[in-house]
Amino acid sequence: DVAGFSASEADQLRQAIGSKRSHQRMERLKDRFFESIRERGITDDIGDQIWLKLAAFANYGFPESHSVSFSYLVYASSWIKYHYPAAFCAALLKAQPMGFWSPHTLAGDARRHGVVVRTPDLNASEAMATLEPEPSSTGGQAVRLGLDYVRGIGTELATEIDSGRPYTSVEDLRRRVPKVSLAVLEALATAGAFGCFGIDRRSALWTAGAMAQSGADRLPGIVTGVDAPTLPGMSPEELSHADMWATGVAPDGHPTRYIRKELTDLGVVTATGLVDHPAGERVFVGGVVTHRQRPATAGGTTFISLEDETGLINVVISKGCWLRYKKVARGAPALLIRGRLEKEEGVINIVADKLEPLPVGKAPASRDFR
Repeated sequence: DVAGFSASEADQLRQAIGSKRSHQRMERLKDRFFESIRERGITDDIGDQIWLKLAAFANYGFPESHSVSFSYLVYASSWIKYHYPAAFCAALLKAQPMGFWSPHTLAGDARRHGVVVRTPDLNASEAMATLEPEPSSTGGQAVRLGLDYVRGIGTELATEIDSGRPYTSVEDLRRRVPKVSLAVLEALATAGAFGCFGIDRRSALWTAGAMAQSGADRLPGIVTGVDAPTLPGMSPEELSHADMWATGVAPDGHPTRYIRKELTDLGVVTATGLVDHPAGERVFVGGVVTHRQRPATAGGTTFISLEDETGLINVVISKGCWLRYKKVARGAPALLIRGRLEKEEGVINIVADKLEPLPVGKAPASRDFR
């Protein structure tokens, strides 16, 4: 209004004030601004005062606008996660690939907050993650993984399988959806998706191999070798490994859960147990590596995130410690770490002084140096 800018010019100034390189962009509008205020009888002294106020805001307006945006997103996300934890988890799983955390970590966090997360099921799962009633789950809803999470099934095939539900048998699926190959059948069987037909995973794998003979161009019911012999059941650890291989998500089985006794015997403290130890104490922690980060501003310090069955652990590794244990620190999917416990304003860190590999079997891949 002071300068008589058109809507377009005013918007250019607004963008310039809020941009990362605001000074250069504002300079291009300065002459036009002063010409306009003179035409309206405003002196240059007043104009300088106005311009200085705009420039002063521009100096912090860009980071301030980012901080406001981020704080709003954090507040809104926290509110949704607190009041609708199952829906929040399902939405994140449907939006993959995105963000910082892997689907396995997202599902594990939801489980630690009382949400039941279920593996894919041919007749219960939709193409993508969805919600199901579950009285024992926080909020009365459980998360069901979508068919798109099964190894080798993309969104297109998952949608096609979803549109044909319900199915009466593995053969029914094979005949009605010809794109379902032997590899896809085996992945569905390994993921436990054929549990709706009353067969366990090993029997389902046997059946999947036989069903490779079937198809829309053959008579139904003539496949041989469908019925599996008596096969040993899978242990909880084997089920967890099967889930990780087939979907990348093991809702009920974190790898450290199955070696917790051995870790406890070694004196390893869980993520939740760290709150009971005083700052400055040297402790052992262990878990699967979720991230390795080395910001350019950290002076060579590396930050590692570990995850055990109880939560997440922040580990700080100095440049010297990293160089000493570089091969293990960079390549091991899971680590056993000794370090000094730091506590500051509710944040817990481990300053590492020794690292060694931790054998855990099948573990999700870490996201490193992104």
